[in-house]
Amino acid sequence: MAAPTATLLIHCPDQPGLVHSVTGFIFNYQGNVLHLDQHVDRESNVFFMRVEWSLEGFGLPKDIIAAAFKPLADQRQMTWSLHFDNEQRRVALFVTKEGHCLYDLLSRHEAGELPIDIPLIVSNHEVLRPAADRFGIPFVHLPVTAQNKAEQEQRQLDLLAEHGVDTIVLARYMQIVSPKVIDRYTNRILNIHHSFLPAFAGARPYHQAHERGVKLIGATSHYVTADLDQGPIIHQDVARVSHKDSAADMVRMGKDLEKIVLAKALWWHARHKVLVYANKTVVFD
Repeated sequence: MAAPTATLLIHCPDQPGLVHSVTGFIFNYQGNVLHLDQHVDRESNVFFMRVEWSLEGFGLPKDIIAAAFKPLADQRQMTWSLHFDNEQRRVALFVTKEGHCLYDLLSRHEAGELPIDIPLIVSNHEVLRPAADRFGIPFVHLPVTAQNKAEQEQRQLDLLAEHGVDTIVLARYMQIVSPKVIDRYTNRILNIHHSFLPAFAGARPYHQAHERGVKLIGATSHYVTADLDQGPIIHQDVARVSHKDSAADMVRMGKDLEKIVLAKALWWHARHKVLVYANKTVVFD
C-alpha cells in the first residue's frame, strides 16, 4: 500500500516566495511533494494553494506537524488546514423519500470509490430504510414537523457528535437546515440542487423548465449556508434537451445529473480539494 500523505490547504494575501516557503518547510523535514496546485486571484490579490506530500520518511510525527507549521503560517498571514489521507471523512447522509442519490453514493462507497466512512443515514421518513438495511448502515428515523423541528435538530446534532461525523450530505433531504446546524458544520454540509442555480428554483423545476422550452437542464452541488441555495458552489453540470423531451424525460436526465454532480462534489470534498473563500470555491484538480 502507498505511504500515507498529508495535505495543506492554504489561502492568504499574495506575496513573493509563498510556494518556496511552503515547499521549503516540507523539504526541511525530508518530505516528498506528490501534488501541488496553486492559484492567484489577481483581482482580490489572494493566493490559494493545495500541497500533498508523502509521510514516508518525513521528519515530523503527524501530531506535531501543525504546531511546526504555525509560525510560518502566522508570518505569512495564512488561513490554513492540515489533513491526512488515512483519516477519512465521516459522512452522515440525510434523505427524505427520493433514493437516487442515496443509492448512488452507497453503491460507490461499497465499491471503494469514495474515500469516506458512512456511520449513519438520517431521514424524516421511513421510505428509504430498506436501502440502509441493504448496505448495512444504521438508519435513524427522525420525523420533522413545525412543532418539533428544533427538538429533532438537537437530536440530529447529538447523533452526529456521538458518531464522530464531520460532514453532512443532503442527498435530496427535503427540509431546510437551521442556522444552528449550519454554524456547527460550516462548509461541511453538501447539498444537491435540482437545477443549474439559480434558475427554476422551487417546486417542480423540470416542469417549469419544460414549460419554458429550455435547451439545457442542470444540477448544482454547493455548501449549505443560512441563505437558502446561495452557498459556495462546488460543482455543476448540464445536459442538452430538445422539444422532443417530455417533462418525464427531463426528470430522468436530471436525476442522472444530480447523482454525478453530488458524487463528484463529495469526492473533491473528501480528498480535501475544495477551498472556500468569500462564498466561492477553488476546486483543485
